[in-house]
Amino acid sequence: MRLAAPIKGLVQRFAFLLLIGAALGLILLSRIDRPAVERVRAITADIFEPMLTAVSQPIAFIGNIVGTIDDLIFAHEENVRLRTENARLLQWQDVARRLEQDNASLRRLLAAGPDLGHSFVTGRVIADGGGLFVRTALINIGSKDGVKKGQATIGEGGYVGRVAEVGQRAARILLLTDLNSRLPVMIQETGHRAVLAGDNSPQPKLEYLHAGAKPQVGQMVVTSGDGGQFPVGIPVGEIVAVGEGNVRLRPFVELGRLDFLRVVQFEETRLEAEEAARPAARKP
Repeated sequence: MRLAAPIKGLVQRFAFLLLIGAALGLILLSRIDRPAVERVRAITADIFEPMLTAVSQPIAFIGNIVGTIDDLIFAHEENVRLRTENARLLQWQDVARRLEQDNASLRRLLAAGPDLGHSFVTGRVIADGGGLFVRTALINIGSKDGVKKGQATIGEGGYVGRVAEVGQRAARILLLTDLNSRLPVMIQETGHRAVLAGDNSPQPKLEYLHAGAKPQVGQMVVTSGDGGQFPVGIPVGEIVAVGEGNVRLRPFVELGRLDFLRVVQFEETRLEAEEAARPAARKP
């Protein structure tokens, strides 16, 4: 113990100088190419090789784990990005499909009926039913667009109904199947006049048909224009049932699947003329 204490003190005092000397010695040995030095280096490498291999394997394993974690993080971020992009593309796909459907509906609407020679305004059905009537449709155009009470509306295939109520931005259409609907029509093949009366059923009936008329199933019915309320020749429907005083009509338009409607800008409707005349008739 008495000898160890002075030796320990000397080592601690000169430890820095010893380390510098050892480093210089190793540098000199590395510069010498003698066979003895080479053998020493080879033996040293053989001695430390198992330890270096044992140490390198955990390091490589940890490196592989870190790389795998990075790959998983990247894959998760890429998956989130792809999901977001896929959702955005699906939204655009839905928009494209709706635009395609609207475009197809408008093309069919433009092809419906004859060339009436009148201007029209197109609106979209935004609600069904309601109000004092049973069979109605609400469209998103009104008086600001030139819509007037009594004007005829046309859908994909032909006549749908007439304008019953008008607001600034919306109008209510009375469908031809409504109980309150009355439409002057004629059988296109024979020219016989009649009145198409709705009764809230899918197939309205022909009334006031001439006794000499002999309607047949399959004949086409169009607007007659009597009374100046509607243009002449708008397709309405096809006769599907003929009985004793009971002639039924199937409308060309699917009234349960209305989308876009055209409101015909006729010169002056009979309803407007009648309403304008009423105040004058009441004056003394």
